[in-house]
Parts: sequence; structure tokens; C-alpha cells
Amino acid sequence: MPKMKTNSGAAKRFRRTGTGKIRRN
Repeated sequence: MPKMKTNSGAAKRFRRTGTGKIRRN
């Protein structure tokens, strides 16, 4: 998968589900 432009804080907040969708906690 292509690397998305996100800062480290966002990367920790957003988790990727198995389908590749972004899930917000």
C-alpha cells in the first residue's frame, strides 16, 4: 500500500482495518 502523508500523531490515532479502511478510535 502506498504510504500516506500523515504526521506521527495521526498515525497513532488512526488504525487501519484488515480491509484497508481507516478506522477512528
